[in-house]
Amino acid sequence: MEERAAAVTMKGSPLTVLGPARKAGDKLPDFTVVDNALQPVRAGDTSGKVRIIAAVPSLDTPVCDRETRRFNEAASALGGVEVLVVSTDLPFAQKRWCGAAGVSRVRTLSDYQTGSFGLAMGTLIKDLRLEARAVFVVDKNDVIRYVEYVPEIGADPNYDAALEAAKQLL
Repeated sequence: MEERAAAVTMKGSPLTVLGPARKAGDKLPDFTVVDNALQPVRAGDTSGKVRIIAAVPSLDTPVCDRETRRFNEAASALGGVEVLVVSTDLPFAQKRWCGAAGVSRVRTLSDYQTGSFGLAMGTLIKDLRLEARAVFVVDKNDVIRYVEYVPEIGADPNYDAALEAAKQLL
């Protein structure tokens, strides 16, 4: 498994990330996560629509909370775009958070079982078993069209760039 030393930082401390760094033009790799009902969701299950896939460390942190809410608000204006937020939070915690936050337009998915998403997308932090913050925009044909790996996991992604990339694919 590819290891990317110091690929991200947390409060300035370098962390090793597992998996290859994806780039625009790559085909979306296969992965399996679970939804809030503990049902498996494979990458291919989301095909046929434009997707914003946001990897976040944990919904119960301020930046992840803000990011997920921001994409939830934007989702209503982006008809035809599905927003997926992936973390290693347990599905029960994701469901509880969504209910408490009033988030209904974003689909939260958990990578807690195998880290399949993180290993495939290059977001699994080796020592913490958390996802590094990243945003991918994927077209209807499963080609990644936009990638942002946020260097400091406590920082926000470039929302406007990701949303514009998604709009361009509609």
